[in-house]
Amino acid sequence: MSERIIRASEIGQYDYCAKAWWLGSVEGVQPSNVRELQAGTVAHEQHGRQVNRAARVQQIAIGLLVLGVILLALFLITNGV
Repeated sequence: MSERIIRASEIGQYDYCAKAWWLGSVEGVQPSNVRELQAGTVAHEQHGRQVNRAARVQQIAIGLLVLGVILLALFLITNGV
């Protein structure tokens, strides 16, 4: 007996509609809204890229802030303020 891996997305699909999960995962019936599903996949990929880009910008901003504080501290120390 071969063991089948159940993905998290399948658990979500089963939770949403057990019948749809059964038809797709067990019976192999293809969904009728393939175009919409593909559009959703593209939208999620774009959103993921935007989230990653925002995280990188945030890391750069924090790094620049830390650098600014260090430079300000050095300026104050070297000028005896």
